[in-house]
Parts: sequence; C-alpha cells; structure tokens
Amino acid sequence: MLRACMNMICQMAKANPNVVLICCDQGPGVEFEGTTASRYFMEPISEANIVGMAAGLAAEGYIPYILNHATFNTRKTYEQIALDACLQKRPIRLIGMGGGLSTAHLGPTHTAIEDVAIMRAIPNMTVIVPCDADEVNRLMPQTLNWPGSIYIRMAKYGKPIVSKNEAGFEIGKAILMREGDVLIITNGAMTHRAISAAELLSAKGIKCGILHVHTVKPLDKNIVEHVKKVKMVIMIEEHTLVGGLGSACLELLVDNLNPADIPPIFRFGLPDAFVQDYGDQDSLLEEYGLQPNQIAEKIGDLARKGKPVEMAYTKKL
Repeated sequence: MLRACMNMICQMAKANPNVVLICCDQGPGVEFEGTTASRYFMEPISEANIVGMAAGLAAEGYIPYILNHATFNTRKTYEQIALDACLQKRPIRLIGMGGGLSTAHLGPTHTAIEDVAIMRAIPNMTVIVPCDADEVNRLMPQTLNWPGSIYIRMAKYGKPIVSKNEAGFEIGKAILMREGDVLIITNGAMTHRAISAAELLSAKGIKCGILHVHTVKPLDKNIVEHVKKVKMVIMIEEHTLVGGLGSACLELLVDNLNPADIPPIFRFGLPDAFVQDYGDQDSLLEEYGLQPNQIAEKIGDLARKGKPVEMAYTKKL
C-alpha cells in the first residue's frame, strides 16, 4: 500500500507542479528526479514543524503530502494540524504509515490504535482508511483537488487485493462488496479478514454482507439504508472502540433511525488500553480475537443463538 501511494505521488508530482512531498524519518522509496526533486524534502524528527511548513506551502497554492509514522503524524502534530492547517483552511495531506498494529514490533510508541479518533475530532479533516494497494491507486488522484485536509491511514503492508476497479472509488462513499442478512461494516486491514470470515460463514449457511467504509469522515449517510435491510450488524476495526469507525457509524444510525428500527449491533475492535505486547500484526490480531476464523466463530454464535456471546472487546448497542 505504501509503495503504491508513493508511486502515485511521484506520478502526480511529474504532472502537477504544485505537488510537494515531505518525509520525516523515512524516504519515499521512489525516485524524485529532475524538476520534481526540488519538491521533495527530508526533514528528520521535526513533526510539528513539518506540519507548520506544509500549512505554509498550502497557503501558497502547493499541495503538500507528509509521510510519517501514523502515531507521529497524529499525536505529535495535533495542535499544528488543528490550528495551522484546518482552522486556516490550508489543506494538507497526512499519510500515516503503520496504522493500527502494523508496526507493533516497535512497541506501544508505534501502535496507532487511536489515530482515526484523533483525526476525526478535527473540523475540516477528512479521514480515509483504504483496504489495499489498488484502492490506494484509485484514491490518490482524488486527493489533489479535495478542498480540506486529509489523513490517510496505511494500515497494512503487502496484503491481498480485495477491492475491484469496477466498484469504483469516491471519497465519502462506502462500497458494498457483498450482500447478506448479517452486515459487516469494516475498513483497512480488516476488510480482507472480514471477507475471509464471511466465506467461512457462507459454508455454514450464514450469509454475510461486507460494507467497506474506506472514508470514516465524511461518513456515507447511505450506510443507514444498508443497515435498514439486514437482521444484524457487525462493526470490525483495527482501532480502539473509542471514537473510530464503529463510533462514527453508531452516531450516524442513532441520529437517523428510530431505536426500534436499529437491528442488533455488535462491535469487534481493540480495547481502550495501550498495546503493551510486542509482535507482528497477525499475532496481535490473533491475541485480540480479530483473525478471520475468530471473527467467523463469534458471528456464527451470534447468528445462531440470537444473543451476545462471551467475546473480548465487543460492545452491543
């Protein structure tokens, strides 16, 4: 995903003289050369200053992209993003590599488990969580002329391609990947895992739909219509259950449906606690019960019994 993103920025820079890339402690992995070389900057370990610099460039008509770890691109830079960029309506593009548990081998300082909540809270900020490299390719050209600032969470590396070109891509529009009586709402690294879980459940006669909500803000209001058609909703995210995708969807549903019209809703995600264990993304997702077989088992129990089962980090509306 990250390489696809950097390749697209490089291509956009060649076609658009206003595109600028700023890296903090990691190079882009692609070559900026010729006229584009003057629009690539390496500014090591100065996260807050970089956002201020990018906001200044945006004020002059440039389109600045900032590549940094998701934790540092959100936690260390919050005030500058809010005041220098979003308050002043100077659009910047933040690329958060290693979102979720992707870089858990580096410890709790690098596990971005609350980044979506942080960025969602800022006015004039768009939050996008793509599911694979192909979707990144469809996303990036749309970021050129988007009017506000954008946070793009790169939640995984080298995973399966599950998005389809014919499904299209539009910022703010969720994609229904499959239909079913049980609707799984998810995004990012969890989308392909949700698809795998749905395939396991299909073999047991439980038909699950998948709604890939790549844009958490602005949230697609049509999610309400999808929810009205199903018997149960499962929300899955590689994020704490505080302030992320599930919270955004619950807010939308409560604001737009009568309580009696809302089907049973269950949320699978990370607990409201720092991740203290080291490991890779898969091992920690296993620990938190978020791998496909674990998801399928939980949903299967819910669908068959029609009542909550004992499962870690699940909330019911």
